[in-house]
Amino acid sequence: MKIRKLGNNGLEVSALGFGCMNMSFGYGPGVDKKQAIEVIRGAYEQGVTLFDTAEAYGPFSNEEIVGEALAPVRDKVIIASKYGFKIENNNIVGLNSHPEHIKKVAEDSLKRLKTDVIDVFYQHRVDPNVPIEEVAGAIQELIKEGKVKHFGLSEASSNTIKRAHSVHPVSVVQSEYSVWTRDPEESVLKTCEELGIGFVPWSPLGQGFLTGKIDVNSTFDPLKDLRASFPRFKQDAMIANQNIIEILGKIAKDKNATTAQIALAWLLAQKPYIVPIPGTRNMDRMIENIGATDVNLTQSDLNKIEEGYSKIKIVGERLSPEHMSFIDK
Repeated sequence: MKIRKLGNNGLEVSALGFGCMNMSFGYGPGVDKKQAIEVIRGAYEQGVTLFDTAEAYGPFSNEEIVGEALAPVRDKVIIASKYGFKIENNNIVGLNSHPEHIKKVAEDSLKRLKTDVIDVFYQHRVDPNVPIEEVAGAIQELIKEGKVKHFGLSEASSNTIKRAHSVHPVSVVQSEYSVWTRDPEESVLKTCEELGIGFVPWSPLGQGFLTGKIDVNSTFDPLKDLRASFPRFKQDAMIANQNIIEILGKIAKDKNATTAQIALAWLLAQKPYIVPIPGTRNMDRMIENIGATDVNLTQSDLNKIEEGYSKIKIVGERLSPEHMSFIDK
């Protein structure tokens, strides 16, 4: 697989990374550990070198799976994890990015990941009660101690990114970005480009919707699937939003590709410092996603997607009100 420079701070990774969250959290019940490890190792064997996890996924169990899966090839991969949530009795109850908490999470994550260094340590969500300068200072100390290599931010505004970067260089920013979620285009991508920061789109397949496999008959368990509370996955929204699938589908047919591959190829065509992290529990889907790196979208293809997108309206907010309350503005 082709390699990309993820910003200007020395991070070089595969053009597609692998999001490990849904192995154990978020989109229905988790898969058994054996299957999860097989898919993660399969992704590595297919050329993936960037793997994304977090203490909040599970919580905690996802890091353990990733650590075990990648232990045999630890020196050949980049592991990204995250801190920043307050977790009590295995439930997320708020945010906590106080420096002492960050350092404790780092120690715990290192143990779960079976490693002596976290390659990228993201603040999972910006904590309005802790100045970002203090967060950057805490990460700077962890980097000096050799426990973290790179400072990352997730769902941070341009202003927050700039403030953090003034204390310690931000290597990577991660936000939801896809053909149907364009928020980073407002200012974050420009800020990343100006500061030499890599950008990692999470949910590059629109939480599965952009695969074309989800329709009005799809259901989501409110106890185990976050999408049950997301406005875009209500029945009326799913009906209205089929038009984005039709746009991608036309290009996919011309390219002998899948809609998922076109959605990922579209992201790869946006900026050279963008590395999407699609996740899946299925080996075949993982191989399909990686196939997107071989799909060449011409300028004409990209223009057709933009022209189609400009004529439609995506219905529904991307996350629930509760989840949106954690997004930095």
